[in-house]
Amino acid sequence: MSAVMEGKLSDLSAWKPEGCSIAKAVEIIGTRSAILILREAYYGTTRFDGFAARVGITDAAASTALRKLVDAGLLEKRPYQEEGKRTRHEYVLTQMGEDALPVIIALWQWGDKYLQNGLAPLERLEDTTGEPVRVELRSASGNKVPLENLRVRVNDEWRRKHRRHS
Repeated sequence: MSAVMEGKLSDLSAWKPEGCSIAKAVEIIGTRSAILILREAYYGTTRFDGFAARVGITDAAASTALRKLVDAGLLEKRPYQEEGKRTRHEYVLTQMGEDALPVIIALWQWGDKYLQNGLAPLERLEDTTGEPVRVELRSASGNKVPLENLRVRVNDEWRRKHRRHS
């Protein structure tokens, strides 16, 4: 079973996935530290020490991952000062960071299904209704889309723009 590859994409040996959005996303959030820092940001962690302690990484690793997420635009660094102490920074999700939530939920959901021996440690529920929350692949009209119904084709607008800037 595979996606339906359209046109020239159907011959996988005839093209390379240049400009791949998956590759670009993995460059930013593809490390364990980055994904777990995002998890913590969704849970409400904002302070450097909180990220390092909750993710279980060194200060150096936390600093590197936080800097990368800030530079990429997923987190914003904001100054704060407790009375009698020096100014420090907290890390707050940006819209770009919030938009990555389905990616993290999809990993969480997959981990629950395949890595937890049938019993997930945490549940995801809609706050107002208490209904379970899950990520699904759906079309704009709401149809579930299994892998064999997923069509992949070249975006002509991207190709035209990419040629102009090459």
